[in-house]
Amino acid sequence: MAETLHGRFAGIDLDELVDRRVVLTWLYWGMFWLIVTPSVGVALSGLFNYPDYLGTNLGLTFGRLRPVHVNGVIFGAFSTLFIGECYYLVPRLCGVRVIRGEWGVTLAWVWSLALLAGLISLPFGYNHGLEAGELPLFAEIPLFIVIAAATAQFIATIAQRLEPALYVALWYLIAAFIWTTMNLVLGSVILPYTISGINSAAFHGLYIHYIVGLWITPAGYVLIYYFLPVSVRNPLYAHKLSLVGFWSLALFYPFVGIHHYLYSPIADWSQTLAIVTSMLLIIPVWTVLVNFFGTVKGRWDGFGSNLPAKFLIMGSIMYLLGCFQGSVEALRSIQQPTHFSDFVISHSHLTVFGTFVVWAMGGLTYVWPRLWGRELWSFTLGNWSFWLITIGISTMGLVLTAAGLQQGFEWMNGTEWVDTVVRMKGYWLVRTLSGVSMDTGMSLLVINLMMTALARPGEAREPLQRPEVAPAPAGGPAE
Repeated sequence: MAETLHGRFAGIDLDELVDRRVVLTWLYWGMFWLIVTPSVGVALSGLFNYPDYLGTNLGLTFGRLRPVHVNGVIFGAFSTLFIGECYYLVPRLCGVRVIRGEWGVTLAWVWSLALLAGLISLPFGYNHGLEAGELPLFAEIPLFIVIAAATAQFIATIAQRLEPALYVALWYLIAAFIWTTMNLVLGSVILPYTISGINSAAFHGLYIHYIVGLWITPAGYVLIYYFLPVSVRNPLYAHKLSLVGFWSLALFYPFVGIHHYLYSPIADWSQTLAIVTSMLLIIPVWTVLVNFFGTVKGRWDGFGSNLPAKFLIMGSIMYLLGCFQGSVEALRSIQQPTHFSDFVISHSHLTVFGTFVVWAMGGLTYVWPRLWGRELWSFTLGNWSFWLITIGISTMGLVLTAAGLQQGFEWMNGTEWVDTVVRMKGYWLVRTLSGVSMDTGMSLLVINLMMTALARPGEAREPLQRPEVAPAPAGGPAE
């Protein structure tokens, strides 16, 4: 069912505003990264149980391959899907085409080819040594140019919007792109070449948390604040509540970057500030979660057949669990047993993958059939994808949390490190199997979407529903 739009949006076909070629280019690349880079993580996890199964080549060691996985998931699987989905939702929320929209295809190719070159170089030792900032300069400069160009495009488009008020997804989009354009200067130019010693560790704590909290987090909010209301066909529960979440994120997150460096030589006042602001992040977390579950109120009866909404809500549950971990491990008494343990790895997987990559997949499953004007090829296959991913990330989060707590308390009790490694093998094997489950689910999802693109328009598998109520730029329902 098509949207019923009045006011300044009356008579506008929102589908006509979307440059289909641009969106498809970004999403094709996003699905490529979705298949490749998490699979590197599964290959890496196998090294914990079978250290030599990849051979003894230096380029295939854990230290050389882990940056490929981390940067590939952040800048490939998540960011590429996110930017592609922005080219879909921005014109629909603004009522105008993206300014210089033809740039989008070129930017997608520059982004992914630069990332590909950077990831290939990492196993050969070209590495800045900064987590989530390992890529060499020849890859980082094109990535920065693409982010800066996309920032200019989206801000110029939003400036020409038909409605004066901004829907909350656009608030987060503007912030994410501006913050990240600035942060990439810190991580690519300033930090690797001008800061050393303990100050490098401190500023790296800021940089990586700006990637997570000022890029991935607001970007994820852009996706769910748009796609959840339209997928469940309900207006956003509370626009003002969403703005509380926005400003609390902007106020508190810039200071949390030191919370992984407690008990270090970094100034004690900065550690304490990071602890306090980490606890205060409960405000944006709870406001967005209340908004998400409030938006679904009254629509749970059709939830089982609503694949995009299932991904979005599952990601929200993982967000609750992952953020709880992130806040409590910032406390000194909790960080003492959890630091350097698998507890931290559980937290990063529940948030980066379990929340934000899953939200990007939710947006992907909503956008893709609409771009092709046909039904999802197989809902059953899509449901298998959802459950394999859900079971995989849930199991991984659980076993790594348990493993991390056991590791930490054994270390505190004076157990030899090698002895703790032996007891971790069972946990690590389950971790690998859960990663295989997640990879299988993502592969089935991509196959399903490819078959959707190849299917004949008349091959109906399920009704393609347009949202009856869409988020309007002012934050309320369409009239």
